[in-house]
Amino acid sequence: MSWSRLIANLRLPVIGSPLFIISNPDLVLAQCQAGVIGAFPALNARPPELLGTWLERITAELAAYDAAHPDAPAAPFAVNQIVHKSNDRLDHDLALCEQHRVPLVITSLGAREDVNARVHAWGGLVLHDIINVTHAKKALDKGADGLIAVCAGAGGHAGTLSPFALVEEIRRFWAGPLVLAGAIGTGRAVLAAQAIGADLAYVGSAFIATREANATEAYKQAIVAGTAGDIVYTNLFTGVHGNYLKASIVAAGLDPDNLPVSDPSKMDFGGGAAKAWKDIWGCGQGIGTLDEVPGAGDLVARMRREYDAARAKLR
Repeated sequence: MSWSRLIANLRLPVIGSPLFIISNPDLVLAQCQAGVIGAFPALNARPPELLGTWLERITAELAAYDAAHPDAPAAPFAVNQIVHKSNDRLDHDLALCEQHRVPLVITSLGAREDVNARVHAWGGLVLHDIINVTHAKKALDKGADGLIAVCAGAGGHAGTLSPFALVEEIRRFWAGPLVLAGAIGTGRAVLAAQAIGADLAYVGSAFIATREANATEAYKQAIVAGTAGDIVYTNLFTGVHGNYLKASIVAAGLDPDNLPVSDPSKMDFGGGAAKAWKDIWGCGQGIGTLDEVPGAGDLVARMRREYDAARAKLR
Protein backbone atom coordinates (compact mmCIF):
# COMPACT_ATOMS: atom_id res chain seq x y z
CA MET A 1 0.00 0.00 0.00
CA SER A 2 1.25 3.50 -0.80
CA TRP A 3 1.17 6.36 1.69
CA SER A 4 -1.18 8.39 -0.51
CA ARG A 5 -3.62 5.49 -0.66
CA LEU A 6 -3.38 4.92 3.09
CA ILE A 7 -4.45 8.47 3.94
CA ALA A 8 -6.91 8.94 1.06
CA ASN A 9 -10.02 8.43 3.20
CA LEU A 10 -9.02 10.63 6.13
CA ARG A 11 -11.51 13.36 6.97
CA LEU A 12 -9.03 14.92 9.39
CA PRO A 13 -5.23 14.48 9.11
CA VAL A 14 -4.90 12.63 12.43
CA ILE A 15 -3.72 9.33 13.85
CA GLY A 16 -5.23 8.39 17.19
CA SER A 17 -2.08 7.36 19.01
CA PRO A 18 -1.93 3.80 20.40
CA LEU A 19 -2.56 4.10 24.13
CA PHE A 20 -1.27 1.34 26.40
CA ILE A 21 -4.21 -0.33 28.18
CA ILE A 22 -6.58 2.43 26.94
CA SER A 23 -6.96 1.71 23.21
CA ASN A 24 -9.38 -1.11 22.39
CA PRO A 25 -11.49 -2.18 19.40
CA ASP A 26 -14.40 0.09 20.40
CA LEU A 27 -12.16 3.15 20.36
CA VAL A 28 -10.29 2.14 17.18
CA LEU A 29 -13.53 1.50 15.29
CA ALA A 30 -15.02 4.82 16.41
CA GLN A 31 -11.87 6.65 15.32
CA CYS A 32 -11.73 4.98 11.91
CA GLN A 33 -15.43 5.48 11.23
CA ALA A 34 -15.05 9.16 12.15
CA GLY A 35 -12.31 9.50 9.53
CA VAL A 36 -9.02 9.35 11.46
CA ILE A 37 -6.57 6.46 11.74
CA GLY A 38 -7.30 4.43 14.86
CA ALA A 39 -4.45 2.57 16.52
CA PHE A 40 -3.84 0.23 19.43
CA PRO A 41 -0.80 -1.49 20.97
CA ALA A 42 -0.69 -5.22 20.26
CA LEU A 43 0.17 -5.70 23.94
CA ASN A 44 -3.28 -4.41 24.92
CA ALA A 45 -4.76 -7.71 23.78
CA ARG A 46 -4.27 -10.04 26.75
CA PRO A 47 -3.89 -12.98 26.63
CA PRO A 48 -1.93 -12.89 23.35
CA GLU A 49 -4.56 -15.01 21.57
CA LEU A 50 -7.04 -12.16 22.01
CA LEU A 51 -5.15 -10.15 19.40
CA GLY A 52 -6.50 -12.38 16.63
CA THR A 53 -10.04 -11.82 17.88
CA TRP A 54 -9.53 -8.07 17.93
CA LEU A 55 -8.09 -8.00 14.41
CA GLU A 56 -10.94 -10.15 13.07
CA ARG A 57 -13.51 -7.83 14.60
CA ILE A 58 -11.86 -4.61 13.43
CA THR A 59 -11.33 -5.77 9.86
CA ALA A 60 -14.84 -7.23 9.57
CA GLU A 61 -16.62 -4.20 11.02
CA LEU A 62 -14.63 -1.73 8.93
CA ALA A 63 -15.40 -3.74 5.79
CA ALA A 64 -19.09 -3.71 6.68
CA TYR A 65 -18.97 0.02 7.37
CA ASP A 66 -17.31 0.69 4.01
CA ALA A 67 -19.94 -1.35 2.20
CA ALA A 68 -22.68 0.69 3.89
CA HIS A 69 -20.92 4.02 3.32
CA PRO A 70 -19.27 3.83 -0.12
CA ASP A 71 -19.12 7.62 -0.42
CA ALA A 72 -17.43 8.09 2.97
CA PRO A 73 -15.49 4.93 3.84
CA ALA A 74 -13.64 4.50 7.11
CA ALA A 75 -10.02 5.42 7.67
CA PRO A 76 -7.52 2.54 8.03
CA PHE A 77 -6.24 1.26 11.36
CA ALA A 78 -2.78 0.67 12.81
CA VAL A 79 -1.18 -1.70 15.30
CA ASN A 80 1.68 -0.59 17.53
CA GLN A 81 4.49 -3.06 18.11
CA ILE A 82 7.07 -2.62 20.85
CA VAL A 83 10.25 -3.97 19.22
CA HIS A 84 12.38 -3.71 22.38
CA LYS A 85 13.97 -7.00 23.49
CA SER A 86 11.69 -7.15 26.53
CA ASN A 87 8.66 -7.86 24.30
CA ASP A 88 8.57 -11.65 24.04
CA ARG A 89 5.29 -11.50 22.10
CA LEU A 90 6.66 -9.73 19.04
CA ASP A 91 6.92 -12.72 16.68
CA HIS A 92 3.49 -14.00 17.68
CA ASP A 93 1.85 -10.61 17.27
CA LEU A 94 3.52 -9.87 13.94
CA ALA A 95 2.29 -13.21 12.60
CA LEU A 96 -1.29 -12.23 13.42
CA CYS A 97 -0.80 -8.81 11.84
CA GLU A 98 0.47 -10.56 8.72
CA GLN A 99 -2.51 -12.92 8.70
CA HIS A 100 -4.91 -9.96 8.79
CA ARG A 101 -2.82 -7.76 6.47
CA VAL A 102 -2.69 -4.85 8.91
CA PRO A 103 -2.16 -1.78 6.70
CA LEU A 104 -0.03 0.24 9.12
CA VAL A 105 2.36 -0.84 11.86
CA ILE A 106 3.78 1.69 14.33
CA THR A 107 7.06 0.55 15.84
CA SER A 108 8.47 1.85 19.12
CA LEU A 109 11.62 1.51 21.21
CA GLY A 110 14.18 0.40 18.67
CA ALA A 111 14.22 0.40 14.85
CA ARG A 112 14.54 -3.08 13.34
CA GLU A 113 15.20 -3.86 9.71
CA ASP A 114 13.80 -7.39 10.02
CA VAL A 115 10.48 -6.14 11.39
CA ASN A 116 10.17 -3.54 8.63
CA ALA A 117 10.90 -6.13 5.94
CA ARG A 118 8.30 -8.47 7.39
CA VAL A 119 5.61 -5.76 7.30
CA HIS A 120 6.55 -4.73 3.77
CA ALA A 121 6.26 -8.35 2.63
CA TRP A 122 2.50 -8.35 3.30
CA GLY A 123 2.05 -4.86 1.80
CA GLY A 124 1.95 -2.84 5.03
CA LEU A 125 3.69 0.41 5.91
CA VAL A 126 5.79 1.19 8.98
CA LEU A 127 5.95 4.42 10.96
CA HIS A 128 8.58 4.61 13.70
CA ASP A 129 8.50 6.70 16.89
CA ILE A 130 11.52 8.97 17.30
CA ILE A 131 12.51 11.80 19.66
CA ASN A 132 15.60 13.18 17.89
CA VAL A 133 17.38 13.33 14.53
CA THR A 134 19.79 10.51 15.37
CA HIS A 135 16.91 8.11 15.95
CA ALA A 136 15.11 9.42 12.87
CA LYS A 137 18.04 8.70 10.55
CA LYS A 138 18.56 5.26 12.07
CA ALA A 139 14.88 4.37 11.56
CA LEU A 140 14.98 5.44 7.92
CA ASP A 141 18.24 3.60 7.31
CA LYS A 142 16.56 0.43 8.59
CA GLY A 143 13.62 0.77 6.22
CA ALA A 144 10.86 2.66 8.03
CA ASP A 145 8.38 4.27 5.62
CA GLY A 146 7.86 7.30 7.81
CA LEU A 147 8.49 8.92 11.17
CA ILE A 148 6.49 9.98 14.19
CA ALA A 149 8.26 12.91 15.85
CA VAL A 150 7.37 12.64 19.54
CA CYS A 151 8.10 16.11 20.84
CA ALA A 152 7.89 17.99 24.12
CA GLY A 153 4.52 17.75 25.80
CA ALA A 154 3.44 14.41 24.34
CA GLY A 155 1.73 11.96 26.66
CA GLY A 156 3.46 8.81 27.85
CA HIS A 157 6.97 8.24 26.50
CA ALA A 158 8.06 11.54 25.00
CA GLY A 159 11.03 13.63 24.00
CA THR A 160 12.00 17.13 25.05
CA LEU A 161 12.59 18.86 21.72
CA SER A 162 10.34 21.61 20.40
CA PRO A 163 8.33 20.54 17.34
CA PHE A 164 9.53 23.68 15.58
CA ALA A 165 13.11 22.48 15.94
CA LEU A 166 12.68 18.75 15.32
CA VAL A 167 10.32 18.94 12.35
CA GLU A 168 12.49 21.54 10.61
CA GLU A 169 15.63 19.44 11.08
CA ILE A 170 13.92 16.28 9.83
CA ARG A 171 12.59 18.06 6.76
CA ARG A 172 16.16 18.95 5.78
CA PHE A 173 16.81 15.30 4.89
CA TRP A 174 13.40 13.57 4.75
CA ALA A 175 10.52 14.46 2.41
CA GLY A 176 8.39 11.40 3.17
CA PRO A 177 5.61 10.73 5.69
CA LEU A 178 6.03 12.64 8.94
CA VAL A 179 3.62 12.65 11.87
CA LEU A 180 3.88 15.08 14.78
CA ALA A 181 3.06 14.25 18.40
CA GLY A 182 3.06 16.61 21.36
CA ALA A 183 0.18 18.38 23.13
CA ILE A 184 -2.18 18.25 20.13
CA GLY A 185 -5.81 18.30 21.24
CA THR A 186 -7.61 20.75 18.95
CA GLY A 187 -8.19 21.16 15.24
CA ARG A 188 -6.15 24.36 15.38
CA ALA A 189 -3.17 22.37 16.66
CA VAL A 190 -3.63 19.82 13.88
CA LEU A 191 -3.45 22.59 11.29
CA ALA A 192 -0.40 24.03 13.05
CA ALA A 193 1.33 20.65 12.82
CA GLN A 194 0.82 20.70 9.06
CA ALA A 195 1.91 24.33 8.82
CA ILE A 196 5.34 23.54 10.26
CA GLY A 197 5.87 20.59 7.95
CA ALA A 198 4.14 17.47 9.29
CA ASP A 199 1.68 15.45 7.21
CA LEU A 200 -0.48 14.26 10.08
CA ALA A 201 -0.96 14.95 13.78
CA TYR A 202 -0.77 12.30 16.50
CA VAL A 203 -3.53 12.75 19.09
CA GLY A 204 -3.50 10.72 22.29
CA SER A 205 -4.61 12.28 25.58
CA ALA A 206 -7.79 13.76 24.14
CA PHE A 207 -8.94 10.25 23.16
CA ILE A 208 -8.32 8.91 26.68
CA ALA A 209 -11.16 11.16 27.84
CA THR A 210 -13.73 9.64 25.46
CA ARG A 211 -16.55 7.25 26.22
CA GLU A 212 -15.07 4.36 24.24
CA ALA A 213 -11.63 4.47 25.87
CA ASN A 214 -10.69 1.75 28.35
CA ALA A 215 -9.83 4.21 31.12
CA THR A 216 -11.41 4.59 34.53
CA GLU A 217 -13.85 7.41 35.05
CA ALA A 218 -11.43 8.93 37.56
CA TYR A 219 -8.69 8.98 34.90
CA LYS A 220 -10.98 10.64 32.36
CA GLN A 221 -12.20 13.25 34.84
CA ALA A 222 -8.62 14.01 35.92
CA ILE A 223 -7.79 14.79 32.29
CA VAL A 224 -10.85 17.02 31.94
CA ALA A 225 -9.93 18.86 35.14
CA GLY A 226 -6.22 19.07 34.38
CA THR A 227 -3.93 21.54 32.65
CA ALA A 228 -0.37 21.49 31.36
CA GLY A 229 0.84 22.29 34.88
CA ASP A 230 -0.50 18.94 36.09
CA ILE A 231 1.94 16.92 33.95
CA VAL A 232 5.14 15.39 35.39
CA TYR A 233 8.07 14.21 33.21
CA THR A 234 9.99 11.27 34.70
CA ASN A 235 11.63 7.94 33.82
CA LEU A 236 10.77 6.34 37.18
CA PHE A 237 7.94 4.11 36.07
CA THR A 238 9.32 2.34 32.98
CA GLY A 239 12.95 3.39 32.65
CA VAL A 240 12.08 5.69 29.72
CA HIS A 241 11.15 9.34 30.28
CA GLY A 242 7.48 10.09 29.88
CA ASN A 243 4.69 12.45 30.89
CA TYR A 244 2.17 11.49 33.58
CA LEU A 245 -0.70 13.06 35.50
CA LYS A 246 0.49 14.47 38.80
CA ALA A 247 -2.72 13.42 40.57
CA SER A 248 -2.03 9.72 39.90
CA ILE A 249 1.51 10.03 41.23
CA VAL A 250 0.26 11.63 44.42
CA ALA A 251 -2.44 8.94 44.76
CA ALA A 252 0.32 6.32 44.59
CA GLY A 253 1.93 7.87 47.68
CA LEU A 254 4.82 9.56 45.83
CA ASP A 255 6.03 13.14 45.82
CA PRO A 256 5.88 14.33 42.19
CA ASP A 257 8.45 17.02 42.92
CA ASN A 258 11.03 14.57 44.32
CA LEU A 259 10.92 11.41 42.23
CA PRO A 260 13.98 9.14 42.05
CA VAL A 261 15.61 8.27 38.74
CA SER A 262 15.01 4.79 37.32
CA ASP A 263 17.52 2.42 35.74
CA PRO A 264 16.87 2.48 31.95
CA SER A 265 18.30 -1.03 31.59
CA LYS A 266 15.36 -2.43 33.55
CA MET A 267 12.65 -1.43 31.07
CA ASP A 268 9.57 -3.66 31.16
CA PHE A 269 6.70 -3.24 28.72
CA GLY A 270 4.93 -6.47 29.58
CA GLY A 271 3.37 -7.33 32.90
CA GLY A 272 5.36 -4.91 35.02
CA ALA A 273 4.66 -1.87 32.90
CA ALA A 274 0.97 -2.72 32.70
CA LYS A 275 0.60 -2.10 36.44
CA ALA A 276 2.56 1.13 36.19
CA TRP A 277 0.39 2.47 33.36
CA LYS A 278 -2.75 1.37 35.15
CA ASP A 279 -1.94 3.16 38.39
CA ILE A 280 0.25 5.97 37.05
CA TRP A 281 -1.67 7.71 34.29
CA GLY A 282 0.14 8.72 31.12
CA CYS A 283 -0.96 12.09 29.79
CA GLY A 284 0.26 14.97 27.63
CA GLN A 285 0.35 18.71 28.14
CA GLY A 286 -2.52 19.51 25.76
CA ILE A 287 -5.32 18.64 28.17
CA GLY A 288 -6.13 22.23 29.14
CA THR A 289 -8.41 22.40 26.09
CA LEU A 290 -10.62 19.50 27.23
CA ASP A 291 -13.77 20.09 29.27
CA GLU A 292 -15.98 17.02 28.71
CA VAL A 293 -15.92 13.28 27.99
CA PRO A 294 -17.47 12.92 24.52
CA GLY A 295 -17.71 9.99 22.15
CA ALA A 296 -14.63 9.60 19.98
CA GLY A 297 -16.66 10.50 16.89
CA ASP A 298 -17.88 13.67 18.56
CA LEU A 299 -14.31 14.61 19.46
CA VAL A 300 -13.18 14.16 15.85
CA ALA A 301 -16.16 16.21 14.61
CA ARG A 302 -15.29 19.02 17.01
CA MET A 303 -11.66 18.99 15.93
CA ARG A 304 -12.71 19.02 12.27
CA ARG A 305 -14.82 22.15 12.87
CA GLU A 306 -11.87 23.82 14.58
CA TYR A 307 -9.53 22.74 11.78
CA ASP A 308 -11.82 24.12 9.07
CA ALA A 309 -12.38 27.38 10.96
CA ALA A 310 -8.64 27.87 11.45
CA ARG A 311 -7.97 27.24 7.74
CA ALA A 312 -10.68 29.70 6.76
CA LYS A 313 -9.27 32.36 9.06
CA LEU A 314 -5.86 32.08 7.41
CA ARG A 315 -7.15 32.52 3.87
